[in-house]
Amino acid sequence: MGKLTTPPAVRPLTGLLAGQTELLQTVGRELALCFGPFKQISEPVRFIQTDYYAREMGTDLWRQFLVFERLQAPEELAAWKLAANELEQRLSLGSQGRRVNIDPGYLAPGKLVLASTKDYAHRLYLREGIYAEITLKIQDGRFHAWEWTYPDYIEAIPFFNQAYADYLREITPHRK
Repeated sequence: MGKLTTPPAVRPLTGLLAGQTELLQTVGRELALCFGPFKQISEPVRFIQTDYYAREMGTDLWRQFLVFERLQAPEELAAWKLAANELEQRLSLGSQGRRVNIDPGYLAPGKLVLASTKDYAHRLYLREGIYAEITLKIQDGRFHAWEWTYPDYIEAIPFFNQAYADYLREITPHRK
């Protein structure tokens, strides 16, 4: 029988999509109220990888990633996605759809995990309609994509590598 262990704390993060950079800032302030201060913030960049969100959110979208300072328990991921969905709904234009897409996840040893409301072969069910996927994996000390990794997450690998290195320094005990 295997020995039961508690996994290390994880570093929460979110991927944001919105039509205006000002809305990214508004959402960031709202998320900071829930998760605390930011550790790293990526520069907003144009989101041009797919037209998946065009019908609902328009075609002129911005992508930004937020990494939070406070470490948390990984089992909270489903609650983060449910809270993100509520915030998306609150900021929506009603029947016109969402103005922002919020994808919470976390950095953990060896991986970057994202929450989703959509099931697929590479996703595991958590609870209340929320699934988790390992979006990026650590190999040779840096992040690498899977066949299902979204292109904008692949482009952000340098940002995630920096955030991951910082996370590892924090969770690794200092040796003298």
